[in-house]
Amino acid sequence: MSSLKEKLYDHLVNDVYCKLGVSGIHGIGVFALREIPAGTAPLKSLVTNKEIKFSRTEMKNVPSSVRKHLAMFCLIEKGRVFAPEIGMNAVNLSVYLNHSKQPNLKFDDKDVLRAIRTIAKGEELTIDYDESFDDEHDFSDDDDEDFGGASVDPQIGVPGQRGKAQ
Repeated sequence: MSSLKEKLYDHLVNDVYCKLGVSGIHGIGVFALREIPAGTAPLKSLVTNKEIKFSRTEMKNVPSSVRKHLAMFCLIEKGRVFAPEIGMNAVNLSVYLNHSKQPNLKFDDKDVLRAIRTIAKGEELTIDYDESFDDEHDFSDDDDEDFGGASVDPQIGVPGQRGKAQ
């Protein structure tokens, strides 16, 4: 096998734990395809989760429908939107993690999301937005007005990835 094929095969065998599905919490969520042992990084990916910061001025010519999409799925802070380096046509599963005050994932000291207990096959993966981002999250942030006017729904997406590694 080629080295790329070997790397992908290893990823499929050892790192793929999750899929998207209909959430009982809200909308779309991330679910365990198989049991996830405590301490595992279930969202490990072969693509980067880094983000690029844009100002309101830089986003001026982006279509309003795209700005609304960014407001729904990206961190908006102090008039800046943090868009994924991989663009908006690729999937970063962590964007679909729903909020829970009894989460089963938590960022470790290297900003990697890890299972804090064994997660059963079929169980939804969640994080505590407030704990994960060191602040009580305000789901009605007015900063999104220049990005399509959509209020950030408290259950859709992970506000604030800021390049956190998976």
